Amino acid sequence: MEAIAKPLPRVTPELAPFFEAAKARKLVVQRCASCGRLRFPPRELCSHCWSRDAEWVPVSGRGEVFSFYWMHQIYHPGFAAEVPYPVVIVALEEGPHVLSNIVGCAREQLRIGLPVEVTFEDASDEVTLPKFRPRG
Repeated sequence: MEAIAKPLPRVTPELAPFFEAAKARKLVVQRCASCGRLRFPPRELCSHCWSRDAEWVPVSGRGEVFSFYWMHQIYHPGFAAEVPYPVVIVALEEGPHVLSNIVGCAREQLRIGLPVEVTFEDASDEVTLPKFRPRG
């Protein structure tokens, strides 16, 4: 039986800078050009000052697990072989929170507060996904 491909995010014009940076193995978030607040996920308005002006800036890719859960539900057949798999919310050192997956982490090692760093997975020729792994 042929494996079913996982769905990939669409690279929209708004997200193109994020995916271009990921392809270059860099993690970027938006920074409000008016007040300087960092934000992720990207959005049209700054939730602090309501400015529409933003730029993409690199961040360290280091942080800690803020929260996590184990996905047991199969919402798409492309993920069936991986269930259960961990989904994490990472609090980056710079402040924003990123929803992602964790790799290279034993089930019993995963905990809130676990220091992590970004790593990148080439999902296709067009899409590279930032994921996280335990630091050290």
